[in-house]
Amino acid sequence: MQKDFILPDIGEGIVECEVIEWKIKEGDKIEEDQIVVDVSTDKAIVEIPSMYNGRITKLHYAEGDTAKVHQPLFVIELDGAEAESSSSADNKSMQPASAVVEEVAEPCEIQATGDSHKVLTTPAVRKMAREHQLDLATIVGTGKQGRVLKEDVLGFLAADKPVTSQVSVDNRVEPVNRTEPIKGVRKIMAERMSEAVSTIPHFTYVDEVDVTALMTLRQDLKDSYGTDELKITLMPLFIKALSLAIKEFPILNSRTNDDFSELTYVASHNIGMAVDGKTGLLVPNIKNVQQLGVLDIAREVMRLTAAARSGKIDPKDLSGGTITISNIGAIGGTAATPIINKPAVAIVALGKIQTLPRYSDQGDLVARKIMTVSWSGDHRVIDGGTIARFNNLWSRYLEAPSTMFVAMT
Repeated sequence: MQKDFILPDIGEGIVECEVIEWKIKEGDKIEEDQIVVDVSTDKAIVEIPSMYNGRITKLHYAEGDTAKVHQPLFVIELDGAEAESSSSADNKSMQPASAVVEEVAEPCEIQATGDSHKVLTTPAVRKMAREHQLDLATIVGTGKQGRVLKEDVLGFLAADKPVTSQVSVDNRVEPVNRTEPIKGVRKIMAERMSEAVSTIPHFTYVDEVDVTALMTLRQDLKDSYGTDELKITLMPLFIKALSLAIKEFPILNSRTNDDFSELTYVASHNIGMAVDGKTGLLVPNIKNVQQLGVLDIAREVMRLTAAARSGKIDPKDLSGGTITISNIGAIGGTAATPIINKPAVAIVALGKIQTLPRYSDQGDLVARKIMTVSWSGDHRVIDGGTIARFNNLWSRYLEAPSTMFVAMT
């Protein structure tokens, strides 16, 4: 008995996705819960498992195609026992397997596998490689997620040609422009940022924060509680201090409706972190920070950062954020003008920490650790005075961390 496997719901409001990589091919035997394909939504990469035992007879999409939710994804010939119970199986809830989190500390490099079938590319490129008797695993892909493009194969062929003593200018290989569609996370990010800029009157507030004492505290926490499984950075301290400041200024944790007729003060402090992941910029958020301790926040920072960098993240971790921290200083730069992550009303960008000369209260010149913070606010909701006072309180918690822990009691 042959049966269409229907692509299930893979996230709230998602109606289509890109087929990234098939884990099987036509003719393969598969088992229930075996991962058959990776697909990319507008938010993350999701692994789709089979809910049947059987043999794959047809794939409806090639890698790179756009698949529709609630439409057939592939055809499977069910095993005998499966065929008899398929009617009951149809009533089972189809949910994608939990995203596999791959902790990626640095950008991945494509490693040669010695198996062309494991290389991410298109059927047309595979055909070209067969015609020239090339092993795709030996070609470095420049496409998204290391995908081997036609231009990569052409470049490999050109580089592989023997060099003669006399080279004609007419025979030189001209550089080839590469064009790729704007889709997936990049497209959604562009649409949302454009909407935020066009509908929210942004204003920016910039200040300096002395984080010398905070860095000492972070080192003490690292020495006392840090392990390979729990890496303590400054981010959990920034996040907790932000939540404490929100208690005094709840308007920073508010949101408006689409027609700007209502303002909702959100009780949960769901603080987001902008992460530069495989699939583009993602903003996972830590839920209910007001109820968490610093070590609990540190665990969530590790989990969400690893998931976002891999691109394989639960869509629930990307929804419901109320305010965002963007740590642009981890890459470089001292100040920025961040765009608000709608429907939030504020976002802060952290600049890199610099050792700079400052005068002490006694008038002595001393070296201090200084970080620039750049706030963007929704001027329909927040005025300059409010964000300045809010930032003063947040900065006080960061500059004198003992006050932060007193506020937590």
